[in-house]
Amino acid sequence: MGLAFKTYAISDLGLHRDGNEDSALAAPRIVAVADGMGGHAGGEVASKIAILALADLEPILSDANIDSDSREDLLLNISYEIDKQISERSKAEPELSGMGTTLTALHLAEDSVELLHIGDSRCYSYQEGKFIQLSYDHTVMQELLDQGRLTPEEVINHPQRSLLTQALMGDSGIDPALLIFPAKIGDNFLLCSDGLTVVLSDQEINKLIKKNSGDELVSALVEAVKAKGAPDNVTVLWVEVVESSDATKKILIGAANE
Repeated sequence: MGLAFKTYAISDLGLHRDGNEDSALAAPRIVAVADGMGGHAGGEVASKIAILALADLEPILSDANIDSDSREDLLLNISYEIDKQISERSKAEPELSGMGTTLTALHLAEDSVELLHIGDSRCYSYQEGKFIQLSYDHTVMQELLDQGRLTPEEVINHPQRSLLTQALMGDSGIDPALLIFPAKIGDNFLLCSDGLTVVLSDQEINKLIKKNSGDELVSALVEAVKAKGAPDNVTVLWVEVVESSDATKKILIGAANE
């Protein structure tokens, strides 16, 4: 029997936003979070484009006849297809000009997961009590941290902490990477928009993971964000690697479901 994802998901407006610009996908072999940006509902449109493109790709990736190289090429190339769709939509509807989205997607292969990541939505692994960030933030702040020009403490309240160096905005200015990690039954992953991580530290998230599970965990994470003001939409996916018979059926979340 093969492996699959069982996913617990929640997407919330937060306390200061009128609409939800986050979209997410939970399917048996692929999960993803997209955090949209741009006025006039542009963020909602961009994140929905990204998630629907991945949802359309999911049955192809799950085909038993596809080899690993072809599957990896498809995953990488979907980011360019999404970028193209955003460009075309922006040209057709000029009021959406400037819209964009992050994309963090995790695909489950035979005994590994493949992480496609653009922007600052995050993917973490949680295995044997260890909480580790797998994705790399494509932000100006992360670059300054890498260069030693800022400390982690200085980043927390920096006015430009969410300024992205990569996003899907229809301008072809992306350099997607696919990272591969081993996976087995019992492994867990957390995917989230930055509405979670700009409010809660990794230590605070880890404490809640140790105290909660499943639906209670994703609800506890959102409630903790709200207790600290919830300035943005917040989307959280808690993903468990299980036997395929226990998999979550495909669902669209947030703006992708509207």
